[in-house]
Amino acid sequence: MKQDVILRGLIYNGEVSLAVADTTRLVNEAIRIHGLSPLSAAALGRTLTAAAYMCSSLKEERGALSVTIKGDGVGGSICVSGDKQLHMRGYIDDPHADLPPNAQGKLDVGGCVGHTGTLTVVRDDGEAVPFVGTTELVSGEIGEDLAAYFAYSEQRPTAVAVGVKIGTDGKCLGAGGVFLQPMPGASEASIARAEQAIASFSAVSSLMEEHTAEEVWHTYFGEEVFYAQTPVYKCNCSRDYIEGLLAAMGEEELASILREQGRISVHCHYCNTDYVFTEEDVRRMLAARSEERNGAEDDILRSE
Repeated sequence: MKQDVILRGLIYNGEVSLAVADTTRLVNEAIRIHGLSPLSAAALGRTLTAAAYMCSSLKEERGALSVTIKGDGVGGSICVSGDKQLHMRGYIDDPHADLPPNAQGKLDVGGCVGHTGTLTVVRDDGEAVPFVGTTELVSGEIGEDLAAYFAYSEQRPTAVAVGVKIGTDGKCLGAGGVFLQPMPGASEASIARAEQAIASFSAVSSLMEEHTAEEVWHTYFGEEVFYAQTPVYKCNCSRDYIEGLLAAMGEEELASILREQGRISVHCHYCNTDYVFTEEDVRRMLAARSEERNGAEDDILRSE
């Protein structure tokens, strides 16, 4: 099977930045984890694709980014996060959202997301204060909304085409995107070429079903690929990580939850995993954390 990839480089005499993304496997993993309906898969898949592209431009190795779309559609909010390594994860409030096809006979992603609401991007390039940008939704179709975000929030006009194609068995047949962004000082001719080129990708998901990202790049742009990155679905949570968060709450707070509920349950929306801690688990966890703190204090005293 094809591997997911994001190809990036400069075209049109170095005046336009191009990215071609194949995210079919990424979307299929999201479908598997969340049990997504075709409509929810299309909405979350487009957002995962767009966020993966944005993560591929992060400058620092510690860089991270999140995209949150809050609309008035049947699917509810969509949240996607990722990092410089293109470890992507995300969820949609209603993984089983469903609507009749739109006027074009396609999945009604705009109805799933909603036509009124906001798209918010939080980007941390490893600096002290993350950049936060928010724009109003344009159509809920994700691609147009992302283009509006780039134009108004980051003042970087960007042509965007993203798509997800779902088969009759509920699996993703093709997913990906094409992104064209003029560089500072780009000529009007190069900008016009980019605007004309994006019109060729109204069915980008079908292209990714039938071709590799490399084939799409060479067929439509005919220029050398500069570098490639591989997006994967990967959540940062783990039982040990959750234990650390619980330990930070303090023994009194944990004891209160145990008295009320008999156990402590933590759900990770990104990977749809439940972590359950019994009273015995909590006692063992607090004892282990206490030993770690005492050991660290002993090390400090010996070093002094």
